[in-house]
Amino acid sequence: MTTPEAFINPLYVTQPLLPNLGETYRMIEAIWQSKQLSNNGQMVQQLEKELAGFLGVKYLSVLCNGTAALQIACKALDLTGEVITTPFTFSATTHSLAWNNLKPVFCDIEEDTFNINPDLIEALITQETSAILPVHVFGNPCNVEKIQQIADKHGLKVLYDAAHAFGVKLHGKPIGTFGDISMFSFHATKVYHTIEGGGLSCNQAYLKERIDSLRNFGQRDDTFPEPGTNAKLNEVQAGIGLLVLKKIEDEIKKRKKLTNLYRQLLSDIPGITLNRDIAGVTPNYSYFVIRVEPEEFGLNRDQLFLKLQEYNIISRKYFFPLCSNFQCYSILPSASKSNLPVANRVADRVLTLPLHGRLQDTDVLKICEIIKKIRQEHITSKLTGERTR
Repeated sequence: MTTPEAFINPLYVTQPLLPNLGETYRMIEAIWQSKQLSNNGQMVQQLEKELAGFLGVKYLSVLCNGTAALQIACKALDLTGEVITTPFTFSATTHSLAWNNLKPVFCDIEEDTFNINPDLIEALITQETSAILPVHVFGNPCNVEKIQQIADKHGLKVLYDAAHAFGVKLHGKPIGTFGDISMFSFHATKVYHTIEGGGLSCNQAYLKERIDSLRNFGQRDDTFPEPGTNAKLNEVQAGIGLLVLKKIEDEIKKRKKLTNLYRQLLSDIPGITLNRDIAGVTPNYSYFVIRVEPEEFGLNRDQLFLKLQEYNIISRKYFFPLCSNFQCYSILPSASKSNLPVANRVADRVLTLPLHGRLQDTDVLKICEIIKKIRQEHITSKLTGERTR
């Protein structure tokens, strides 16, 4: 086997799915002719309709980004006091609570799925708890049935962060139909995107009406029953979203093929644990995540991360640090490391490798060869050092 060299250009964790330039020009020309760039134009209306159909949800509202969508969802559900959530997520999940003057209460996660552990939720419920905010981490669905049972028992709302779960289904049921509201991120780093954007799905007409009002300054017709904000998606981004939607099924197929290749090539490396498909789940292959066990692999996650950079492979410590370890949340009682042993252990070990439809089989093959080379060089160096003592 030839020794793999570094990639000439940086290989990032993801690369945006881009529509054909000719189609993009025609889409922009149609917007120019309409003379409407924002304020719920034809592109936004068409996108909401097509996305609702693709995602299999009753109501869908598109917004300027996923963070604003979560903030508005909290308002639409009239959340107060405390919200039980996971520390193993992107910062926007927790920040959206704080921006609504809600207190995040961190619950530890499951070892295998990285999702919130439903068996630990009830012990965290107090008289101040108004909702549960779980995250479908890396597109893997939470235990939605158990979470809903807990919510019903205690009269709580359920707001899902489904930022990674675009198009995912659980036992044939679309992921956006669970809970009271689900948030999808349409950021350029996601499987599906509108450059920047987000969406909220719900099953109740009154929630759809309120979300649409809150994203448009709180306006309903010519009245303002409550203060809102400006979280509208513009026409150009909606148009991009319509074009990207045409390519999404092919993108997921390509990601699936590359994921299976990764699994084949990395399965026999000691200390590398791979994410696997879950029974009953239709995945979208949003990320390829490995877990590095330093005792078996020989290097820890941070060492592998830095070594990969030497080969121009830009992996990502996703999610590190935990939200509970942010300075702004670390003072919370629920943020203590003793309360979150699994989340802290996982956050020190996970690493996300490049995965997107523009990646080639040969790229994946080379990445895996480099990981094996890094481990072998470390073992050889260690043995040489021991012999010279």
